[in-house]
Order: sequence, then C-alpha cells, then structure tokens
Amino acid sequence: MQIHKAHAYGNDFLLAPLHAVAGDAAALARAVCHRHHGIGADGLLLYELRERGATMRLLNADGSPSELSGNGLRCLAALIAGEQSLPAGAVVTVDTGAGTKTLDLLGHDEGRPIFRAAMGQPAGIREVPIAAAGELLTATVLNMGNPQCVVLGPLPDRDRFDRLGPALATHAMFPAGTNVEFAHVEAPDRVRILIWERGVGPTSSSGTGSSAAGVAAAAHGGASRSVDVIAPGGTQRVEWLDDGVYLTGWAEVVLAGQWLGTPAEGL
Repeated sequence: MQIHKAHAYGNDFLLAPLHAVAGDAAALARAVCHRHHGIGADGLLLYELRERGATMRLLNADGSPSELSGNGLRCLAALIAGEQSLPAGAVVTVDTGAGTKTLDLLGHDEGRPIFRAAMGQPAGIREVPIAAAGELLTATVLNMGNPQCVVLGPLPDRDRFDRLGPALATHAMFPAGTNVEFAHVEAPDRVRILIWERGVGPTSSSGTGSSAAGVAAAAHGGASRSVDVIAPGGTQRVEWLDDGVYLTGWAEVVLAGQWLGTPAEGL
C-alpha cells in the first residue's frame, strides 16, 4: 500500500489512498501508527484525491474515528499541493467528517506550504464545572468540528497534566470522548497550550485544539479574537471572525513509501 507521512509542528499523520484499504481500517490504523511496530503517527488519514481537493477520513492512533484534524487537513493539502504543483494563491477544498473545508495556499516557509484554513464556526461554547481526577475545574467546552474541552489558567506540571488529560478526555460528560487543551493567556494576542488528544494522548500540536483554545481564550480568558497559539511543537495563528475561525500554519510531507506490514489486532 502506498503511504505518505506528513506533519504539522510535530503532529504527524500517515496518508493512504482509501481505495487501497481492504478490511479493517481501524486495525490498519493501530498497526501503521504504532511507534515501535509500525511507522508511527498520531493518526491515519485515508483520502481520495481530485483536482485541487480531496475527501478525507481520519482515524486516531488507537483506531477510533475522528471528525476532523486541523493539522491533518493541512497535511493532506500539502500532499495535494506537492503532487499537483499548486502555486501560491491556489485554493484547496477537502471534504471531511465535519463538512467541506477550504484552504488558501499563502506561500512557503523553507519549502513547507503555508495554508490559511477556514475551520468553520465554533458551536456550543459554554463554561461548565467538571470534577476530574480529584479536582473541580471550570472548562470551556465547544465543538470545533470535533469536541473540545479547554481549561484556562496556568499550565499544569507534567504529573497533573498526565492525570487530568485522560480523565477529561474520557469524562462521562463527553459520551464520544473529547480533545483537551490546557491554555494560558500570556498576553491579549498570545496563548500557550498543552494538548491531550482523544484517541492519541499528548501531542506536540493540534489544529482544532489551537482553534478551540483561541476561541475559549477570547470568550472567557480576556484574549483578543486574533491570537498566536503556542503549542510545544510551534505557533499557529488563530482568527475568530464573524464568518468563523481561520487557522494559519504550515505542514510538510516527509516520507513516501510502501507499507509492507499487515493490520494486526492488539497492536
């Protein structure tokens, strides 16, 4: 099976043609995404290409489905831009589980394509109390194409992060699970985050998570509606405008090859 590996700020994905997958896609995701037995990635993205666009289906590293990934979206757009030799100013459209997303190719940073992606309107924004891992927290919950839970305040140390991240991601309040961001508003235009992704665990970056953190920081943290969101892997720009959220950052394809293994349950 032909496969590519791409990443955006260290948030990495394997990309494979949907038509090449036979059998259990969830088992395939677990196999190829395994950091030691497979290639290693945060998720598997199955695609069907068209001119200046594609459809995508995303599976997390544990095989569970995900509606959308902002970074995965840009990784697929980077593959399209490279294979179709798209110039700056080109527009790419991708059909996802959260609707059709449009990405503008702004240019390149050291050869890596930079996209400004229209992520859509955030939905269901509200503050809620949540008891998790022995603590009572106030969180901003919303949907950014996928479920998000943002805890505003000083970033937790590693032990607290490792306790709260999985406890919130699998909390009974979220029947389908949720992505979790801890977000500290350092300045009106700057937010720093740590991420625990549903079905993955800690990740160095998240596009939808950065978008959700920017919205939560503006709604309940005193930040402006246009902010730099700094994750461990790097900084993305989040703009919350009247017509929705826009996310700007780069992605790059780093590997093209053939997967010779077989999907294996239990990996």
